[in-house]
Amino acid sequence: MLSTMRRHGLTLALYAALATGITSGVYLLTKSTIAKQAIQQQKALFDQVISPTVYDNTLQNECYVVTDKSLGSDNPHRLFIARKGYIPVAAVIETTAPDGYSGAIQLMVAADFNGNVLGVRTLEHHETPGLGDKIELRISDWITRFAGKQVNGEQDKQWLVRKDGGMFDQFTGATITPRAVVKAVKQTTLFIQQHHQQFESLPHCEAE
Repeated sequence: MLSTMRRHGLTLALYAALATGITSGVYLLTKSTIAKQAIQQQKALFDQVISPTVYDNTLQNECYVVTDKSLGSDNPHRLFIARKGYIPVAAVIETTAPDGYSGAIQLMVAADFNGNVLGVRTLEHHETPGLGDKIELRISDWITRFAGKQVNGEQDKQWLVRKDGGMFDQFTGATITPRAVVKAVKQTTLFIQQHHQQFESLPHCEAE
């Protein structure tokens, strides 16, 4: 009986070791492919918010970590510096609209240092399907309408939804969501404009 149990235990241990070895082998074989795909996906997202003609560096290699309440939360946010001929010309920030209807909305905002928005995309949200989810590009082109707009200071009254006297459309039956996004894009663009000279002194992102 004891011998049989030992034999079965040894067999199970061998199977476990074999399974672990196979899993590790598959991970090592696919690790570089997965990393390349992640880089390609991130590059495709960058291309949606900032034209490749604006910069000539590799944005992934210019990743910094910034923590500032004007970006919607106390959490660290990733910031990418765009350069043209080694000179910083714009930035891309993963920012937060904290006051969405169903919680925080994660955004990617690109802007130059003169207050011009280059592009915006929604990264994550929990807004109501059929109403607030129009901030998603696959649902509506509303999020694309920030590109080309300029923020003229903190008191720029155009940076509101039309219901509040501004230039951005709200959604039928949903004003809170677009209002939150407009505010976050404005604040992030102002942050880029006002603090860009300090970006290179920020800590670099940790390698993944």
